[in-house]
Amino acid sequence: MTNQFHRVLNFMALVIAVLAVLFGFFHDEFMNLASTNYIINGIIIGTGLFGIGLCFYEMFRLLPEYRWLNGYTNGRRNMKLPPYILRQIALLLQKRPCRIYADTLSGMMDMVANRFNDSLESIRYITNTLIFLGLLGTFWGLVTTLGGFHELISGLNINDADIMTSIQMGLSTPLSGMATAFTSSLLGLGASLIMGLLSHLVGRAQNTIFTELGDYMAAHTHAVECVPIAHLDLNDGKVTAQKK
Repeated sequence: MTNQFHRVLNFMALVIAVLAVLFGFFHDEFMNLASTNYIINGIIIGTGLFGIGLCFYEMFRLLPEYRWLNGYTNGRRNMKLPPYILRQIALLLQKRPCRIYADTLSGMMDMVANRFNDSLESIRYITNTLIFLGLLGTFWGLVTTLGGFHELISGLNINDADIMTSIQMGLSTPLSGMATAFTSSLLGLGASLIMGLLSHLVGRAQNTIFTELGDYMAAHTHAVECVPIAHLDLNDGKVTAQKK
């Protein structure tokens, strides 16, 4: 099971390595994109880097959970309790009961699933924030473009001999707004795509823990025996008990 964790972690590292290589090859083009609007694009890039770091942080948080579950399923005792996700499960299973009832198993698995979802909420929020920032930059650029065209048209004098020069100078603001709109959309969607991939990998690692724990607990689950059901004999008014 620990090997599965390392495979996912290595794949995440491979994704970052590919991004670093692409950045090295297209460094100048990337800097030209980012320089169209240092504020919005800088916020998007910073948020994306923070989200990538958060994904790796969540992965390394799973490592003690993996180690505890692997040791517990192999029969090891006196292990250090896991720090967060499986800690309550570990406390409940410290006495290593021979059997677990089905309703108890359902409650335990629901508790683990809720903690996994809570740990992924921050990553999902960062992903949605990147999409929002990309759209914000798009609308910001469109507003700048429309404002620049309005100033260009309102200040244009057709009787001016240097009208072409005035048009060329007036187009700088609309073109800058369009560049901001397109580059912020590109950076925001690209960063959200990377975050979505890393979030998927973190979810795969969590599902490995959840599946292994569920399989082990199911093998030690005690099914509840059928309870006798009262049967009413309408002929003599007596109540008899019958089993299903």
